[in-house]
Amino acid sequence: MMNNKNQSVCNARKLALTKAFPVILGIAFLGVGYGVYMRSCGFDIIWPIFTAAVIFAGSMEFITVSLLLSTFNPGYALLLTLIVNGRHLFYGISMLEKYRGMGRKKPWAISGLIDEAFSINYMTDIPPGTDRSWFMLFVSIYLYISWIGGTIIGAVSACKAVTDIKGVGFVMTALFIVIFISQWQKETTHGSSILGLAVAGVCLPLFGKTYFMLPTILIITAIFTVRWFATKDKEKLL
Repeated sequence: MMNNKNQSVCNARKLALTKAFPVILGIAFLGVGYGVYMRSCGFDIIWPIFTAAVIFAGSMEFITVSLLLSTFNPGYALLLTLIVNGRHLFYGISMLEKYRGMGRKKPWAISGLIDEAFSINYMTDIPPGTDRSWFMLFVSIYLYISWIGGTIIGAVSACKAVTDIKGVGFVMTALFIVIFISQWQKETTHGSSILGLAVAGVCLPLFGKTYFMLPTILIITAIFTVRWFATKDKEKLL
């Protein structure tokens, strides 16, 4: 019995690595960019590593940099964080059944449920002889390690490569452009991407470059929330 259990855990570990490997590389690259970006903003090497370790929530890590550089405003930071990561509410609802019975593994699996982990865990069909709970846990662990590892590489390499790396903030602009293009190519329809560009294009001249991000995210979140509930209502009617 114990051998069967150990084998199912081993199978889960291998399957998680196979499914997550392309994403691991992508997240590691993001981590490198994050490490370089924080160093270019004048932060000591410990800060990108520390923030990467305690913040594991999609784009919020990069937004945190601007928050740390701006005037201290905890209310704004809290509201912005809730809006940026509001989508995780829907991730949690969608994963309620899959996370049932995970026991002590559940807290880590929940805290590690970033966009990529949700996509992998939700879409993967677990074959017989593979422990689902361990699979989902390993996915989150692999992605977290790749994020931390990439950030360390970026922070250390930025420190050693050049003595003055101020001005390489363009790395993040280029990085987000590449991510946007990659996402555009994967989409079957481009409504969401066009919506984001349109809302940002309207909010930027209205609120200015310093404050446009919050209303942009708030409007987009509201639109997607309404659309999500509308879709659920249609499914119930069918």
